[in-house]
Amino acid sequence: MSDITRPAEAPDISISPGELQKVTAWIYRWTGMTFGEGKRYYIERRIAERIGKTGCRDTRAYLLLLGSDPKERQLLTNAFTINETYFYREEHQFAALANEILPAIITTKRPGDLIRIWSVPCSTGDEAYSIALWLLENWPLVDAYNVEIVGSDIDTKAVEAALAGRFAARALQRLPEKLLTAYFEPEHGHRRKIIDDLRESVRFTAANLFDAASLADLGRFDVIFCRNLLIYFDDASRLIAADNLHDRLVPGGYLCLGHSESMARISDRFDLVRLSDAIVYRRA
Repeated sequence: MSDITRPAEAPDISISPGELQKVTAWIYRWTGMTFGEGKRYYIERRIAERIGKTGCRDTRAYLLLLGSDPKERQLLTNAFTINETYFYREEHQFAALANEILPAIITTKRPGDLIRIWSVPCSTGDEAYSIALWLLENWPLVDAYNVEIVGSDIDTKAVEAALAGRFAARALQRLPEKLLTAYFEPEHGHRRKIIDDLRESVRFTAANLFDAASLADLGRFDVIFCRNLLIYFDDASRLIAADNLHDRLVPGGYLCLGHSESMARISDRFDLVRLSDAIVYRRA
């Protein structure tokens, strides 16, 4: 997990079942994320934290604010996101990227051509930076092509952290010491900051995979990493997300999902591709 500040103690706020249902319905409508009864404590705590920070006198007043203030809707959305990530997570997919996906992609490109890779959700940037690191270290042709890496997340606070490029030891624990020395600068305690050249090689932006309009300006990508997001969706929102992923891929582009996710059960718009290092999907 990346360096995440422990939330403050939630105030003692009464939230009725109806109010709770209204908030979760809004979250679903805005993000596609579903939260069942088993997440009740998690949901109540985050709503109570936001109520305390806004100074609203009760849940009813907060709901009125939430219905009229887009900024507060974003802050509540940030509170509901789960930023579980670290460098070189599921690195077998990075191996597949360098060993088989990119070699297949460049058969239709010339040296110097643009190759676009999208990490969504990017959380605090660990995955997007991992892609850049892996290619620098493991793809001999990285300098022969114009590789653009974009990281996007619905959580604007996470995007700010990604832009800053500062990480705690836990986020970096899978990286070899030689990479830590080459690409990170020591800071106070066990924290490290990614070097400017690498930080500036990745572009970060806020985006909502559940909202096609928020994705339009991103253009299309040759490869998309969308790992461990669809597990928070129901069947209907998974299909919407799948369609949006399809639209953001170039024809023949590749999609990498999390190890517990399968596009085969969601959409028939992708072909399953078995590679030596990973199972991925390709826009049909």
